[in-house]
Amino acid sequence: MTRYEPAGLHVEEAGESGPLVLCLHGIGSSSAAFAAQLPALAGAFRVLAWDAPGYARSADPAGEFTLDDFADTAAALIRSRGGSAHVVGVSWGGVIALRLAVRHPDLVDSLTVADSTPGSGTSPEKAAGMRARVTDLAAAGPRAFAEQRGPRLVSPDAPPELVARVVATMAGSVRLPGYGYAAESMATTDLRADLGKVAAPTLVLCGDKDRITGPEASQVLAGGLHRTAYVIVKDAGHLANQEQPERFNAWLLSHLHIATNRKGAPQCL
Repeated sequence: MTRYEPAGLHVEEAGESGPLVLCLHGIGSSSAAFAAQLPALAGAFRVLAWDAPGYARSADPAGEFTLDDFADTAAALIRSRGGSAHVVGVSWGGVIALRLAVRHPDLVDSLTVADSTPGSGTSPEKAAGMRARVTDLAAAGPRAFAEQRGPRLVSPDAPPELVARVVATMAGSVRLPGYGYAAESMATTDLRADLGKVAAPTLVLCGDKDRITGPEASQVLAGGLHRTAYVIVKDAGHLANQEQPERFNAWLLSHLHIATNRKGAPQCL
């Protein structure tokens, strides 16, 4: 059961056949974050990228929404398309993906977790910093908030057009109360004890110039998971899938093809 009606979700889709892939965006973004992944995957997969509950074109939750609620809503979306899915999560989306894999292991064929973290509940300072973002958004409004935060999501050498696109996506995606629920879901989460429960083969990626979560947080994830590969994406900041899409897509496709071909058999990554 889910506390959110899946019909309220806006979902971008690509591909007509093949295994299902579900893409979950970061806390300051939307389905637009996967514009470079949908066409790259569409030839061999059916791809979904959601606007999370309370984001962009998706309806607001009716009340307080926890990390488990986000994960359960993702599970309901997978069930609505039948079978199971390969789940790709960026940053906050990676935290949702990991929780989804723990709560609904039968629905997750593989995971790809990019520029992510075990959650912001790993320290009081990180939790407080996450909660402070909600106050900042309320005070500044979406556009000014995006202009403050967006440029740090990519590397210092990112082209201006990418920075502008990241800022515009954030400005058009975040609002209250949805962003507040997402921030609180991060502030109250520490998944380190749950990583060993994840059964799905997992690809962990991180941009080498990630200034938000950084390679250290991704190393914690990779070290705690049983069946994992860890990749550093060169010349990429926090949004490696947008800043270096060719490199990101190559690793993602390789992982998906391995996971698909070996489904039901022992896997080593």
